[in-house]
Amino acid sequence: MIKKRHFLYMRSLTCLLFLLLCACEDRYRYHCQDPKNWEQEDCKPPYCVAAQNCPEYFNKPKNGTAQNP
Repeated sequence: MIKKRHFLYMRSLTCLLFLLLCACEDRYRYHCQDPKNWEQEDCKPPYCVAAQNCPEYFNKPKNGTAQNP
């Protein structure tokens, strides 16, 4: 009886976790962090420099060094 209850509990928990993970979607904290928005005017200098939300600030360069505009 206890094993059956434990099995049902674990199965329910696994199903819930699976559903929660399937419901996830890509979200970005900042507007200019999304690659779709990189070509918009507010994600290009001088607008993004004033607000400090340029895509370069959020995405690490390939060579691993920080870039200061």
